[in-house]
Amino acid sequence: MKPSRFAYHAPATISESVALLAEHGDDAKPLAGGQSLVPLMNLRLAAPSVLVDLNGIGELAYVFDDGVRLVLGAMTRHRVVAGSDRVRAACPLLAHAASHIGYPAIRARGTIGGSLAHADPVSELPCVAMTLDAELVLASAAGRRSVPAADFFQGYFTTAIEPGELLVEVRFPQVGDGAGWGFAELARKAGDYALVAAASEVTVRHGKVVEARIGLAGAADRPVRATAAEQLLRGREVGGVAGLGLEEAVADDVQPGGGRDRAFTGHVAGVLARRAVDDALRRAREAA
Repeated sequence: MKPSRFAYHAPATISESVALLAEHGDDAKPLAGGQSLVPLMNLRLAAPSVLVDLNGIGELAYVFDDGVRLVLGAMTRHRVVAGSDRVRAACPLLAHAASHIGYPAIRARGTIGGSLAHADPVSELPCVAMTLDAELVLASAAGRRSVPAADFFQGYFTTAIEPGELLVEVRFPQVGDGAGWGFAELARKAGDYALVAAASEVTVRHGKVVEARIGLAGAADRPVRATAAEQLLRGREVGGVAGLGLEEAVADDVQPGGGRDRAFTGHVAGVLARRAVDDALRRAREAA
């Protein structure tokens, strides 16, 4: 199939883009990497009457750190995120997760902003954004506003982006001293969408877990935090983590939709979270 008819615009600046989005409202759709939107349009599962192509906006593609946060423009490609020395140093979990996205051709075209705005609950980058409490910056004709990841993802393919708004920037906290990270996912084969994924960042000081973050993809209608499992880990001696019942605690936070089996999804999520936490603890010990 081919997409339904649409008007095409290729603005050169953010201000031009948000003006077009404001003018056309719900009828307009931004085009970033196109790796999700274009297939949906070809199947006529998405039918915007106006397409606003962001690929000519150079000011939307950048990576820098301000000493506290890693800041990325929304049009930064997955390939850049996965391969950047700056990203690997400041936020290694993000770089590693980006390397799991699709195939090389998809990573070359897809963008971090496109993935987050698409909000597929099984995608890697929304999971990492939720795990690390990323901050997403939205621009409109009225100005800019920042939205924490916990408020940004609102359901299946649904976000806090309002008509006329454009996701322009994403900010991740930099990995701190004594912190380690881990990521694990289950897919039918390499490059496929994950069935379930788990991301973790754990901070260890003086042999104790002082902070723990565990995010899950494919476990609900949006990326979620395994809060019960996080609470189990905090304050524990590193050597006493093994018998905590982490897998069971993770399974309690699983609420899969779409007819997926809760017991199976909970079991897989628990196993993957355990692997991610084990890797995070190992890296934290190595960094100490």
